[in-house]
Amino acid sequence: MSVALRRAAPSDFSEVRRITRDAYLRAGHFAADHPYMGVLEDVEHRAAHAQVWVAEAAGKVVAAVTLTFTGQPYSEIARDGELEFRMLAVDPAHQGGGLGRAVVRAIVEHARQLPGIAAISITSATFMERAHALYRSLGFRRAPERDWHVPGEDVLLWVFRLEL
Repeated sequence: MSVALRRAAPSDFSEVRRITRDAYLRAGHFAADHPYMGVLEDVEHRAAHAQVWVAEAAGKVVAAVTLTFTGQPYSEIARDGELEFRMLAVDPAHQGGGLGRAVVRAIVEHARQLPGIAAISITSATFMERAHALYRSLGFRRAPERDWHVPGEDVLLWVFRLEL
């Protein structure tokens, strides 16, 4: 599937919020009242402190992702020379058709154009098996030495990395 990845405009924020919320809830990753859902839904804050991007297919926003770099407020694991992406969400109405794969490929192509970026890193909860399969199929490798726990919770997060 062909997608066009672009920076989200303020007019996209409500759709980014809906897609992200719906995707995370449908996947069963979090309950609607989990505190992290508030972080996911605060697109305005993300856009002010990181780069929120959307993927369009046939002129419609169908996915969203946040890009960040080391030292930025939304960066959890990025090191110098790495682009980190977070909060990848595909509209549940469009899942299963390769959109997630297309978005990650577009992120990889974007990263290759960025001066000084030699790798991409991502954190993924241990229970997000579909995401792990996608990342591995695109060449990402586990970096277990960088795994970490969510502060105050018994949740282990795995780190995946792709050398560009």
